[in-house]
Amino acid sequence: MTERKVAIVTGSATGVGAATALGLARRGYDLLINYSRSESEATASAAACREVGADTLLVRADVADDAACRAMVDAAMARWQRIDALVNNAGVTSFAGASNWDALDTPTFHRIFDVNVIGMFQMVRACVAHLKAANGAIVNVSSTAGSLGIGSSVAYIASKGAINSLTLHLARSLAPAVRVNAVCPGMITTRWFADGLGEANFQKLKAQYEQTTPLARACTAEDVAEAIVWLVDGARTVTGELILLDSGMHLGRTPSVAAAKP
Repeated sequence: MTERKVAIVTGSATGVGAATALGLARRGYDLLINYSRSESEATASAAACREVGADTLLVRADVADDAACRAMVDAAMARWQRIDALVNNAGVTSFAGASNWDALDTPTFHRIFDVNVIGMFQMVRACVAHLKAANGAIVNVSSTAGSLGIGSSVAYIASKGAINSLTLHLARSLAPAVRVNAVCPGMITTRWFADGLGEANFQKLKAQYEQTTPLARACTAEDVAEAIVWLVDGARTVTGELILLDSGMHLGRTPSVAAAKP
């Protein structure tokens, strides 16, 4: 068994997943880098982790496939004989708009739940015995969609709400051996948003977000990764938390000084 800790980060080819993998590598973790489509980006993510001293394993797998989840975990155990952390980051959506119900057909709705919710649960189930043995941690990447009921589509909103509920359930049922938390970002300035919305709409939404949130900024992938790494490698008394990373969006628009005067 390796003396270094080991983490599995699903969907770690790009964006938040890649930034999280690199952040954990810098904290001394070896990494299983998972991807479903972006092989070249996943290879680059693994290379970045190796540059800071991590051993890496690259595994292509769709978390919606239970057999693939179990095979991924088996591969990590064969390589390192331990799993200390699981970051459930893999996710999909349809950028249909929350009010455009007719844009969502049944297969699309199912696919979003298959990856975002069932895939997350399948990864936990496959890892749980090893995480218990390591007194490990799980971090689920959720969204303000699940907390505030806003987001890219009804199916996505519902899936993130399910993740939040499952996070609370798992935190109770796996304590005290395993800590379970979720991060709930608002807007993130990653390719995922830009590709889904189109560049012009992305820039418009970003400007609006920065003008109306109390901290006047959107999250970067690194902002989200920083919180995830803390929940994995620190936060020893934190479990069952749904941490909003939304620059205070949930507080509502901050009144201007002039508007606040009597």
